[in-house]
Amino acid sequence: MALALDTGRHAARIAELDATRRRARLWRYGRYGLIAALVAWSVEAIVVGDTDWTRITMSGVASAAWRFIDFDASILVSLWEPALETVLMATLATILGAFMAIPVAWLGAHNISPLGRFTYLLGRVSMTLSRSVHEVVWGLVFVAAVGLGALAGVLAMAVRSIGFISKTVAEAIEDVNQGPVEAMRAVGANRFQVLMFGIVPQVLPTIIGNCIFEWDVNIRRSTIMGLVGAGGLGLALHRQMASYNYGGIATVIFVILLLIIVGELFSAWARKKVI
Repeated sequence: MALALDTGRHAARIAELDATRRRARLWRYGRYGLIAALVAWSVEAIVVGDTDWTRITMSGVASAAWRFIDFDASILVSLWEPALETVLMATLATILGAFMAIPVAWLGAHNISPLGRFTYLLGRVSMTLSRSVHEVVWGLVFVAAVGLGALAGVLAMAVRSIGFISKTVAEAIEDVNQGPVEAMRAVGANRFQVLMFGIVPQVLPTIIGNCIFEWDVNIRRSTIMGLVGAGGLGLALHRQMASYNYGGIATVIFVILLLIIVGELFSAWARKKVI
């Protein structure tokens, strides 16, 4: 009798688990189906329904591609100065952004934030604001403030760099080894000494590595700063686009590509040497 009751309980438990698995499987497949339906609706509404498919023909695509392949070598001589300006803009923006990111990281690290939660929130809001606004928008803001030219681009990229550098450095500060910090406090070191000799040496590789990476990113950013009148190769690209010189556009893009490749190689070399 007891054996029969145990068998019945086990059978009921197995049936309950099986029903639970079936419900979970149905919910999972239902979510997958809903996501697939939303993706299909988005593609139909944004791509299929909003595209003039009559203009997309093989001959039209080939003709447009050929116009961009036909490089305008006559403008190459005039691109060395914008290319140099692009590199200098990225370098200055990274240096300025790193200097401005240090106090923001200090405020945004909860274990060293000077006034507790208030300054911690202030630092985190500053990081979020810097990262949330695109560099083109910052460029428009600074073009309106200081006028056209490379200065607006440098300031825009510097402000944009604050978010990434300060966030990664603040998180590195929060994860430091507390042993040296506690030892310095135990022998009477003040907060500045703890920061300079107990925390900074531990996060210095992170600071240097992230600044090099941000310089690499700013090379890319500086190439589009000219679209808002902030100088560099972006301005040369904008001029070629305004004159509908497709060969010139392709030439500027090719120079930008070469510049980015050189920046990648230098960034990789610098990380190996410095860090």
